[in-house]
Amino acid sequence: MDVKGQINKIVEEISKNPNIKEEFEKEPVKVIEKVIGIDLPDDVVMKIIDGVKAKMTIDGVSKAADAL
Repeated sequence: MDVKGQINKIVEEISKNPNIKEEFEKEPVKVIEKVIGIDLPDDVVMKIIDGVKAKMTIDGVSKAADAL
């Protein structure tokens, strides 16, 4: 499985839909498995969750810097 590709897919989906972002903050495992469409082992899900959170933080910082 391409973890990096899945992270990008999930971040893109969260960016397009504020409801998914809110749901991700409450139940990230459920959102990951819903977007990907498969049940994953816990260790893989945790890596994806960490990657999504990191990418969302980096993207948010980048947008804030662009605004300045």
